Amino acid sequence: MKMGTALIYDEEMTKYKLLWVDPVCKIEVPERLIVSYEALVKSGLADRCVSIPVREATDAEILLAHSEEYLEAVKKTPYMHLEELMTFTQKYGDVYFHPNIYHCAKLAVGATLQLVDNVMTGKVRNGMALVRPPGHHSQSSAANGFCVFNNVAIAAQYAKKHYKAKRVLIVDWDVHHGQGVQYCFEDDPSVLYFSWHRYEHQSFWPNLKESDFDSVGSGKGAGFNVNVPWNKVGMGNSDYLAVFFHVLLPVAYEFSPDLVFICAGFDSAIGDPEGHMSATPDIFAHLTHLLMNLADGKVCAVLEGGYNLTSLAQSVCQTVQTLLGDPAPRPAQLGGACESALESIHSARSIHKKYWSCLQHAAAPFPEEPSSKNRRPAQQGGSQGPEGDAGGDAQREEEKVEEKEEEEIVWPEPLRRVAPSLRSALLLPDAVECPDGCARFSPAHGPGPLERARLRKSYLKESEDEASVTLLYNLTALLGQMEKNEIRNGLALVPDVSMAATLLTSASLSKRVLLVWMGEGPVPSQIIEDEKTLVVHIDSMEPHEAHSKYYIPIPLKKGCGDTAGVMQAVLGLLLPLGYQYEPGLVLLARWPGYQVEGGLWQQLTCLLQGLALGHTLVLLQENETAPVGITASCLLGNAALSLGPLVAPGPEDVGSFERLRLRLQTDWPLLQTTAPEKRRNKMDC
Repeated sequence: MKMGTALIYDEEMTKYKLLWVDPVCKIEVPERLIVSYEALVKSGLADRCVSIPVREATDAEILLAHSEEYLEAVKKTPYMHLEELMTFTQKYGDVYFHPNIYHCAKLAVGATLQLVDNVMTGKVRNGMALVRPPGHHSQSSAANGFCVFNNVAIAAQYAKKHYKAKRVLIVDWDVHHGQGVQYCFEDDPSVLYFSWHRYEHQSFWPNLKESDFDSVGSGKGAGFNVNVPWNKVGMGNSDYLAVFFHVLLPVAYEFSPDLVFICAGFDSAIGDPEGHMSATPDIFAHLTHLLMNLADGKVCAVLEGGYNLTSLAQSVCQTVQTLLGDPAPRPAQLGGACESALESIHSARSIHKKYWSCLQHAAAPFPEEPSSKNRRPAQQGGSQGPEGDAGGDAQREEEKVEEKEEEEIVWPEPLRRVAPSLRSALLLPDAVECPDGCARFSPAHGPGPLERARLRKSYLKESEDEASVTLLYNLTALLGQMEKNEIRNGLALVPDVSMAATLLTSASLSKRVLLVWMGEGPVPSQIIEDEKTLVVHIDSMEPHEAHSKYYIPIPLKKGCGDTAGVMQAVLGLLLPLGYQYEPGLVLLARWPGYQVEGGLWQQLTCLLQGLALGHTLVLLQENETAPVGITASCLLGNAALSLGPLVAPGPEDVGSFERLRLRLQTDWPLLQTTAPEKRRNKMDC
């Protein structure tokens, strides 16, 4: 991988704590930062990162997102006595002050800006800032929710000002709505803010109507604020991925950011006392991977919440390890999103369809008001909501439940992620130069007489020479070393793509193989009939109807010339299918002579590497050497080329994708984007 991954941390940011009794604020402790960093050190990940020193932010930098009056007020806190600090704290909501918090807050902002500087100047490719206090709740003139200064909002303004970033994406996966970020950019079309968050029909903190799905931004910023409210607890890995596939990623690719921020709050992980969600730490590896091919790979993750010290540390490690380029773990037992999540996905897609062409065929809004509108309980503070006293009673009852001592939640520790010693091996004719960083593959020995006879009988015509036998043997040897995890991925130039794909699908020891077939040429019948292989045929000439559960043709009216249409198929069909199928091997085959724009080919190659522990084998026709370099770059872990802002995909293609989705979603529920009508009022999360 080009460059490296920055890690920004300073023990100084642990040197403040709550000085009085506050049942709300007691969970925000210095240990949050300590265990996160210690886990990175213990796992060896910290040593692999580029350590960047922190600095204090200047007044001018803080004023990019805060008022001068608020800054001057916070400046006085280091000189306050305990009683004065307590009085000052009461001006704001769910936050506390300490004599050292102003210094730490300046370091948190400065650390975030250091990360931006190093990413935007190309000194590193990406990175993570472990900071405290967090920032995404802080507003222009108010501390809020443990946050003093809004680290990411300041950093986004800084990137726009100092690096002329035209489009900035902020992905907030914290379990709380980052209302401070939303308020900062709600009328700004240069910043796309996405947040999922626990909402429960406005009964969960911060209890704002602006946190609901229909807060889309204002003025020129309309459509650039995307909220996905969770109206039930217990959301899991499938729910998180479904939102990425069907809401965030299509919009993000159409937006085409120059820089990506992650408000990396891990209170959305299992075991957290605030979130009460069920997503395991390893899902953050996949969420990170899915964002790493936006903005030419310029990703800045900044710590926000996370209050279960075990899941917090595990989730931080999963995120950093993915930023370093290690293979993501295999996602296990994914299904469809639960019905409550599907309702939220449906609402977000329908409200944003008029702003984003990728959502133009999203399902219509609910015929009745969505549940988030007609089941709101009373606001905090005693005011009555639409349901009057009943709403208040419901909220108080929920608070009582959460105050009870909870049963200990146990989840398996994430499996150790072992990267093969050799990342990329290429099987090339002698006349083709091997790209830098890759190894030219050559097995330790050639095929014996029996193996030669078997290969010739099964796959070759009598007229083909011994060189063809050797090539097939080398191909199976490359596959074997990938399946032993000795090699992570590979590329092969072969005389016959169909023959090579047939050989590899039959020779693979994996119980499940995903074959992505690009081009109008037919997929060999032996593969289609083999139900251990899921075939997704992009730009198929076949009828729209899938032949079986395991052969899925996706027709494209303009072929891969419609980049937006292809990306819509990849994000909304191919990736959900691939993730739910959970293959042990991914084959990406390109039909001879099929034209695919370089950036699009790279995006496909990179995104597929989130599956099967990164075991991806690319098959190209031997005389088509032009894509070798750009393919090898992706296999080595470099980000795909940006596609630029995408225009509207072809309406005929998008319509056919939606019809295909509807036909397939019974067998492949991760394709679902809305709950069935008859089940829409049930909440089964």
